[in-house]
Amino acid sequence: MSELLHKFLEDAESKAFDKDHRKKIQFNIAKYDEAVIKGKHQYKDLELARERAAFIRHRVINELDKYLIEFEANFESRGGRIIWAQDEKDALKEIYKLLRRHDVRKVVKSKSMTTEEIELNDFLKKHKIESVETDLGEYIVQLAGEKPYHIVTPAMHKSKEDIAELFNAKFGTPLDFAPERITQYVRELLREKFIHADVGITGANFLVSDIGAVALTENEGNGCMTVSFPKVHIVVAGIDKLIPSLKDLDLLWPLLATHGTGQNITVYNSLLMGPRQEGEVDGPQEMYVVLLDNGRTNVLEEAEQRRALSCIHCGACLNACPVYRNIGGHSYNTVYSGPIGSVITPLMFGMKEYKHLSYASSLCGKCTEVCPVKINLHELLLFNRRDSVREHYTTSSEKFVMFGAKKVFMRRWMMDYGKAKMRNYALRRFFGVSWGPRRELPLIPEKNFKQLWEERKGINPKR
Repeated sequence: MSELLHKFLEDAESKAFDKDHRKKIQFNIAKYDEAVIKGKHQYKDLELARERAAFIRHRVINELDKYLIEFEANFESRGGRIIWAQDEKDALKEIYKLLRRHDVRKVVKSKSMTTEEIELNDFLKKHKIESVETDLGEYIVQLAGEKPYHIVTPAMHKSKEDIAELFNAKFGTPLDFAPERITQYVRELLREKFIHADVGITGANFLVSDIGAVALTENEGNGCMTVSFPKVHIVVAGIDKLIPSLKDLDLLWPLLATHGTGQNITVYNSLLMGPRQEGEVDGPQEMYVVLLDNGRTNVLEEAEQRRALSCIHCGACLNACPVYRNIGGHSYNTVYSGPIGSVITPLMFGMKEYKHLSYASSLCGKCTEVCPVKINLHELLLFNRRDSVREHYTTSSEKFVMFGAKKVFMRRWMMDYGKAKMRNYALRRFFGVSWGPRRELPLIPEKNFKQLWEERKGINPKR
């Protein structure tokens, strides 16, 4: 058993039976479910909107090279700079070169899963550069020394009491500090960080190819200030974030908001088209976009699973998944959790190390049902499982069991052989351990369906 699989099983076991954790996540996801139902009422034909969004995103993924070149040309025409990064190491090296050039000591960041992917905060800390998360949820988990729990709501696993205790420990605030007071406290604290920051770092929700713009969507205004106050703005974005045209945002922004938070549209939506131009009064003097591959072309090579790159990172599949709702985000031990993470992580970072994530699913199809861009996630998980077998990442016991099962299921007489008591013993003997100590194996009845059918129809099988 690999170290990552062992840790996953341990963490999943711990969280699944932690009643306090279950209570918090079920409460928070219930609030999400309620908001999303209301948010979807804005659509006269939601299915048509999803089909159009799926077509746009799938087209981009299939012609990614074309849209990347177009985005680069249009963005650089307004004074921006594109930096291509093959992997995490390249991205960190290029970002650090920029920070050294500007003698940076303080960085403010808006919420970005791509910077989590390359572990930028840890890297900057090692180089004695202060990096402060300015999204409230991200700031909370940064204070707690944790990773984000969810791709949209990083602190979903914490109650208001947990957060009050954290602020009491870090800042000496009252233990009964209300959420509104905590928010005001953080607002005042972060305002000083914005004013004195040398560089602002953000992610990107979309990269708009035809105008060379970074589309940023948020609810707190921290993204706008991360862009406006510092003299240098660095965007870190995966190469999969492209959309063809500005006009596509009127479809994709509301879909992202509705499925992400239940809103008709998020509070702040910005289009960033390069550094400050002549006659403009705010914005950075320099702007860079780091376009990160980091395994995405591995996904692109897969005929079936490449569709996963259409994801707009709304988090709907996480909230719908019965596995995620029980074991939580941290159990996955990877930056992208839930169904979408279980599809892309083994392909991006190695099937050998992460194949177990593709088995962490009930295959109920709920993730596919709620996806705003109609990614067939439950089927892609099956393709991952198929590929793990093709690449020989299976144990001897798995091979033996599947070989035996195939032999039996292809021969009717073997399925009928012996009495039910003997067959039940064989089930317990060979499958009892893998079935788990908390589940009861189904009992094979004395007569199977074939025998009951023959009796009802008066068929004599020996004739």
